[in-house]
Amino acid sequence: MARNEEKAQSMLNRFIALKAEEKKKPKERRPFLASECRDLAEADKWRQQIMREIGRKVAEIQNEGLGEHRLRDLNDEINKLIREKSHWERRIIELGGPNYAKHAPKMTDLEGNIVDVPNPSGRGPGYRYFGAAKKLPGVRELFEKPPELRKRRTRYDIYKRIDASYYGYRDEEDGVLARVEGLAEAKMRAEAEEEWRRVEEIRREARRGAKEVVSVGAAAREVLFEEEEDVVEEERREREEKERKDKEREFVVHVPLPDEKEIERMVVERKKMELLSKYASEGLLEEQSEAKDMLNIHR
Repeated sequence: MARNEEKAQSMLNRFIALKAEEKKKPKERRPFLASECRDLAEADKWRQQIMREIGRKVAEIQNEGLGEHRLRDLNDEINKLIREKSHWERRIIELGGPNYAKHAPKMTDLEGNIVDVPNPSGRGPGYRYFGAAKKLPGVRELFEKPPELRKRRTRYDIYKRIDASYYGYRDEEDGVLARVEGLAEAKMRAEAEEEWRRVEEIRREARRGAKEVVSVGAAAREVLFEEEEDVVEEERREREEKERKDKEREFVVHVPLPDEKEIERMVVERKKMELLSKYASEGLLEEQSEAKDMLNIHR
């Protein structure tokens, strides 16, 4: 062991280590603005560096025992690095490099379903949650889908899908209905013919029985004719008695009624009196009445 320490402390070894340190370039820092980079290779290198940092922090944020504050800080740092990565990707496109944003991974919820990232600003990716940060209070509700409310269909939606097929106007196009109805029609026709034959048989039997009782029927018709004449005579006497009673109950006027000319004269006289009472004075009316009395005119 002492021998190895002596070798490390020897003059030659220290000289070699010093020369190696001199050959090393000074450690470069990533530019603060992506627009300051003019080389495509360097821009790709800085993007790869950001990707490695994001990978380390994403692996660290999977630990749920870090606590709420540490998880929120890690999630903020990851989102900051993602925004910076998007700046470098745009700069790479400006320098003529490939478009890495086209094949970027999508954000998923707790069940692995791809979700849209809210981004009110409209520029760059929105705020995302990773690992155990998805289970923090107030964050889990963002990934839970609200229950789907079944929208009640309106009358327009119901009738929108109703066409001629709904009312059965196209049932015969495929030929199935014609075959089924053909069998049913043949069966119904056979039943109708059977019923017709049965009725005809009953009618023939009835005619045969009527011929046998034709002699008895002649005597019966004479008796029925005599009874029918008695009934007709009785109805005629009742009708005459009813007409006589109706004539006795007729209203007889004992006062002479005015005819049309008399009614017309009375209407004209009434209108004349109304006009005189409206336009003539009381003195003139009195003089007119005295003159009529003197001349014995009562009209």
